Parts: sequence; structure tokens; C-alpha cells
Amino acid sequence: MAQVFSEIRERRDEFGRLRHVPKEFITRLKKLGVFRAATPACFGGSGLAPTAFLQLVEKISEADGSVGWIASFGSASVYLAALPKSTQAKLYADSPDLVFAGGLFPIQPATQVEGGWTVSGTWKFASGCKGADMLGVGIGAAVPGQAGSKPRTAVLPPSQVEIVDNWDVMGLAGTGSHDLRVTQQFVADEWTFIRGGVPTIDEPLYRYPTIAYAAQVLGVVNLGIARAAIDEIANMAGGRVAITGAPKLADRSYVRIEVAKAEALLRSARAFLYDATDEVWQSILAGNPVTPEQVSLLRLTAVEVARAGNQIVQSMFGLAGTTAIYSSHPLQRYLRDAAVVKQHAFLGEGIYDGAGAVALGVPPMPGFL
Repeated sequence: MAQVFSEIRERRDEFGRLRHVPKEFITRLKKLGVFRAATPACFGGSGLAPTAFLQLVEKISEADGSVGWIASFGSASVYLAALPKSTQAKLYADSPDLVFAGGLFPIQPATQVEGGWTVSGTWKFASGCKGADMLGVGIGAAVPGQAGSKPRTAVLPPSQVEIVDNWDVMGLAGTGSHDLRVTQQFVADEWTFIRGGVPTIDEPLYRYPTIAYAAQVLGVVNLGIARAAIDEIANMAGGRVAITGAPKLADRSYVRIEVAKAEALLRSARAFLYDATDEVWQSILAGNPVTPEQVSLLRLTAVEVARAGNQIVQSMFGLAGTTAIYSSHPLQRYLRDAAVVKQHAFLGEGIYDGAGAVALGVPPMPGFL
């Protein structure tokens, strides 16, 4: 595993230039077990507990945020579990190491026909689409009130989807989050599911809240990036005296204070994430239904670790001074990547409002639970 992390660090500039992680490296991640972590055990998956998977994504993100982001989609089988079991048997027939990527928004109208849907449209932010084995797109009924009008995800092979190569961004460049375009493709009912819908697999992992989990695996990327940023300052601290003659970083009290604060913030955010995740997981293993309060707590952990990680990276960038303004400096990468993680819709400030509403016993924003 250490060898893979080392290779990620060596190749992260390459992944950024390519604007995606190549399939041959996705195969390396498959061998790590990343993409069977959430595959049902009945189809050869490892059924990895949420904490163990989050820790894996965090460690990969320490080497590179983009690769960590791609690895996070190893959790996708949690919502694919809402597909009919017979469909999942076909999905995993060749291997439990399935890479699924989706451009799920904006929801595009689809025409319901006999046995399925006619799908057309363009979708954004399909992270990892160039290395995916199957792709998903978000659809809804073309006619309001039509049967099956609840938004769904349609699952298609890559051969039926065009990747619009337009991922040109400030951070997480290696995620390859290009647009997807589908033109008049028929998707059978059994290859569609309601995201966050009732799973057809009866295993503990599929009782864990799906949307909350989807947010957690993204937010945890910033914990890995934050660790890398703190370590970078530590490596710089004993270096040369500044060109102005100022003391080494380690000899400056304000640097020592900020590094200590960053370490405390990082460890506090990690403890919150993993304590809450373990608490809900143990409750699920005990056979208890998941409560709205638990869903809210998990969503709160996701937005909080994303915020804390971003704050830490900004602080470490500031400590580095002019050294970090060069585009080749690692803190440049960490700064941009952490900022993009925080921009994700699942990790926005509105999540605090939803969690606060649940805590105070008032209705949260639609879709929060």
C-alpha cells in the first residue's frame, strides 16, 4: 500500500495535466480494494465498515486530493444497492471491483416508454467518468405527474454515453469531472433506481444513510489534504533563513502557535467524524433503525471536516509566505484542492442550517434527511 501512495505523489502532477486519473492507475486502486469496499458481500464485496473506508480515502487524499476524490466513489455501491438484486447480479458478474461514476445533476426530463425510459441530456460533474465501468445520469419524468416521476438515476455502459471533455478548473483537476451527454438511449426500468432509495440488499452497510455517506466520503478528502499541508510546513520549518533575514519558520512563535492550533483542529474534526460514524454504525449492527437525528449528525460531520480541512490549509499556506506563491509549490495544490472540496453542494453552509433545524426540532430544508 505504501508503494501505491508513493506512486500517487510522484504522478499527481501528471494526473492534473491529464485532467483525469488514467484507467491503468484505477486498476491499481482496484487492487487496493477501494472499489469492492461497498460491493455487497453476496457479490464478492468486502462490506467494509464506513470508518475503515473513510480512513482509506483520507490516507489516499494525503497523497493527492484528486485521487482521494476518485477513490471516494468506491462507496457508490451503497446507492447502487437500490437497483433490483437481479440487476446487481449482472452488474458484478465479472468482478466485484466495479467503478461507477455519475453526472447526476441537473435532473433531465426523460420519456417513460414501455419497459423503461428514453434518456437524453447533458449532466455536469461526472468525477472519474473516464475510468468508470458504468455511468449514471439523473432523470425525471418528462410529464409532471407521470408515473415514476420521482427523480431517478439511469445506469448505462460507457459506450452509450459521450464524455464532454470540459473539466478546466482551479483545483481537483485530476478528478476528470467532465460533463456527460446522452442522446436518445433506451434504459430499461431495472437499470434505474431512486438515489437514496430502499436497498434490495439486506446487509448492514446498506442500512447506513446513503446521502450522508456520499457527503462524508467527499468531506474526508479535506482531512487528508490538511494533514499533507501541516506536514509540508513541518518539513519547511527547519530550512533556510528567509531572504529578508527573518528567522527560520520553526524559530517564529506565531508559526509554532498556528501549527499547534491546526493540529488540534485537525484531530478534533477527525474525532468528531469517526466517533459519530462509529456510533451510528454500532447502532445499525445492533439492529436499530437509523433516526433523523443520526442522519443529521452524519451530514454535520461531513460539512465540518470539509470546513476544518480547508481552514487548516489556508492557515498553512499563509505561514509559508512568498515561498508558496510559486505554482510548483505543494501548498498551491493543497490550497486549490481543499477550496474545491468545500464548494461541493453536499458540503455547503446550508448543511449547518439543516443540522441546526433538526437539533431545535423544526423542519429542515427539503432533501436534508
